[in-house]
Amino acid sequence: MLFVSSQTLFLMPRIDCSEKKAARSKERAQWSRSIQEAVKKHGGDPISNSELSTLMAQAKKSGLPKDLIERAIAKGKGVSLSGDPLQTLTVEAMLPPSVSTIIECQTDSKKRTLEELRLLVKEAGGTVTPTSHLFERRGHIIFKSECELEEENIMEQVLEAGAIDMGLEKDRKTLSVYTEPNETASVAQSLSKSLGLTLGSYEIIWVARPESLIDIDEAKEAPRLALDEIISMLEYPFVTPSASANAGIGQIEGDSNVQAVYHNAA
Repeated sequence: MLFVSSQTLFLMPRIDCSEKKAARSKERAQWSRSIQEAVKKHGGDPISNSELSTLMAQAKKSGLPKDLIERAIAKGKGVSLSGDPLQTLTVEAMLPPSVSTIIECQTDSKKRTLEELRLLVKEAGGTVTPTSHLFERRGHIIFKSECELEEENIMEQVLEAGAIDMGLEKDRKTLSVYTEPNETASVAQSLSKSLGLTLGSYEIIWVARPESLIDIDEAKEAPRLALDEIISMLEYPFVTPSASANAGIGQIEGDSNVQAVYHNAA
């Protein structure tokens, strides 16, 4: 006969519920970011922005509430729901095992977001401390191709256009190009025309300096959490049950202010 304690019976539903809530919140955050990106690229009017219209329909079908869709559209425009401009916040932190990170956010309350991120970094076993000197700014351009690309056939054109580096994704249909920050837009337009590729997006990002890269597999310090778990926790701060319980920040499911997390782990 199998005996199950009343304590076990009490815990099992709670664990299952937490996992489902975390998965749902992460999905909502991903829908929100996709909508924001579509608005940034083609505007916030779903009538003239077919990509946005499709995403809104898919997000609504998946269960994303109307207010979160409206909030995501507003964020894509760079404003809050009230119409006030969003503020940019950058948080620098060191995470175990000795991984330098830069966290970029857009928020309507710098103070609240900073408090939330400080707590999350602390829960991950890290500290908020300057790290930007270990990174440099780079333009990052993404191109899409209908057919597979060969690196040797396009490398010369990419470099002649002013790019610093390039790389193909595994599907060989997605090309990433890196530039000096002030040349990002011009290189993007130039290569789109010369290579006949679809311009997916371009932005200014943080890239770890080569000399600052660390191999976390060889790090002596044992991390409290796996790095991918920590990064996920920072990118989707409202889906971490422990952080939500301690800080009360789980009230806004899937509405992360975090735009990007950069780190120097090789």
